[in-house]
Amino acid sequence: AFPGLSGPSEIKGVWKTSVTLPCAYVPVEDLVQQTLTWAVVHDKGSGTIIRRDGSGDHILLSEYRDRVSIPKDTPGNVSLLIQSVEISDRGTYTCQVTWRDSNNSLIAKEITTSLEVVKVAATKPIIRAGEPGLTLPAGASTSLRCEASGSPPISYRWFRSGPAGTAELLSSGAELAW
Repeated sequence: AFPGLSGPSEIKGVWKTSVTLPCAYVPVEDLVQQTLTWAVVHDKGSGTIIRRDGSGDHILLSEYRDRVSIPKDTPGNVSLLIQSVEISDRGTYTCQVTWRDSNNSLIAKEITTSLEVVKVAATKPIIRAGEPGLTLPAGASTSLRCEASGSPPISYRWFRSGPAGTAELLSSGAELAW
C-alpha cells in the first residue's frame, strides 16, 4: 500500500496574517519518509522553499526565511505554515514527499495547492448623529452617546472647544456623561 498525499487544491490567505497549506498522509508501515520539499511558482519566479531530510529543515528561498515552518511532531502532517503573508506569496505550491521502502526503493508523491492572498475589506466608520442641541437645567445629569460601525478597531474621542479655538479632550469612550 502506498500512502497518498491529501490537501486542498486552493487556499485563500489573508494579507499580513498566517496561513497553513495543508499536506498530509497516513503513515504506512515499512515506508520511511526520506525527503519532503515545498516548492513554489509565482510572479517572482520559482524554487524550493524548504526541504526536510535526515539532517533537518533547510529554507532555500531567502524571502521565506523566518516565515515558514512544518510541524515536527505529527507523523504524516507535512503542512506548510507561512507567517505574515505578503501579496507576492500568491502562487502555486507543491508538496512532494519521498519514502524509502523495505527493498530500498524510493517512492515519491506530490500535490499542488494554489494560494490566493486577499486583503480584508476595510469599511470606513459610519457615525449616526444624535439629536442636535440639548438644553438642561443647571445641576441635571445627562450623557451623549456616539454610535459608530465599520471595520475594527473603532476608537472614540470627545472634545470641547476651549479658549482661542483649542480643543480639550474630555473622554475616549462611546458615551460622554455629566
